[in-house]
Amino acid sequence: MKSYVTGGSGFVGRNLIAYLRGRGHEVRALARSDAAVAAVEKAGAIAVRGDLEDPKGLAGCEVVFHSAAKVEDWGPRADFQRANVDGTQRLCGAARAAGVRRLVHVSTEAVLLGGKPIHGADESWPLPARPLGMYPWSKGLAEGIVREANRDGLETIIVRPRFVWGEGDTTLLPKLVDMIKSGKFAWIAGGRVQTSTCHVENLCAALLLAAEKSKPGETYFVTDGPPVEIRDFWTRLFATQGVVPKAPSIPHWAAAAAAWVLEGVFQLLGLRGPPPITRMAVKLVGEDVTVDDSKIRRELGFVPPVTREAGLARMSHR
Repeated sequence: MKSYVTGGSGFVGRNLIAYLRGRGHEVRALARSDAAVAAVEKAGAIAVRGDLEDPKGLAGCEVVFHSAAKVEDWGPRADFQRANVDGTQRLCGAARAAGVRRLVHVSTEAVLLGGKPIHGADESWPLPARPLGMYPWSKGLAEGIVREANRDGLETIIVRPRFVWGEGDTTLLPKLVDMIKSGKFAWIAGGRVQTSTCHVENLCAALLLAAEKSKPGETYFVTDGPPVEIRDFWTRLFATQGVVPKAPSIPHWAAAAAAWVLEGVFQLLGLRGPPPITRMAVKLVGEDVTVDDSKIRRELGFVPPVTREAGLARMSHR
């Protein structure tokens, strides 16, 4: 199979390229800088120089895996619109024009933020009328674009992981480790909340299953298995980096109030950079966030190839 990957220089993209190459795929990856070209080529892909403003190199590819996104909890609306919404629109149009058969979109459980608490959410949960944060807002719009694109010869599928982790994480784990080392890390509600997780290899396996076996137009959550307490999991995750989080705990109400005030101050004064805490962060790591992935297990036969124990052991031995 000839596959095309966006976001190939990122954490998910690099792992996906290697996973696909390990299963005999020829992989092309969109790369917008010299550093990105080097990263995707090291992972095993053929680099296609360009970006989502004008996606190139899709001709002859059977499947597109769209993992490129602006993944932040703060920033200008225009930046999220350009990267996550307009970029997805252009990619879907380019894939159709190139005769691509399938497009698998990497989304997130964060599209549900803004409605009721996320407890055991499955794919039937509606997206909130007022998403909380630019990232959930833009990814929700991107999902709508992908669903609408499921026609006229292009088949689209959406996969939603929750808390992607594993070796080589360049997204969240380095930021958390830096916060611990600088004394800026604190548990919200003692960290005694439940979370779903998804090892990056489990996500890659789910994406390939979706490309190969899913009916067009479907959406799937994917996780490592039953939820886990975030404090227990993060403590073990930090230990793989040689870090012990000796940190205070902030009551949930105090964290939520601080986020609300700080966001208002930053917006009012036009301050650069993100506030120390955001409402989106409070919702995602200070409250229960659990999703139900029984659909992908039932319909596509998904079985996570990596357990949490094995994933943590891999990271510890690096």
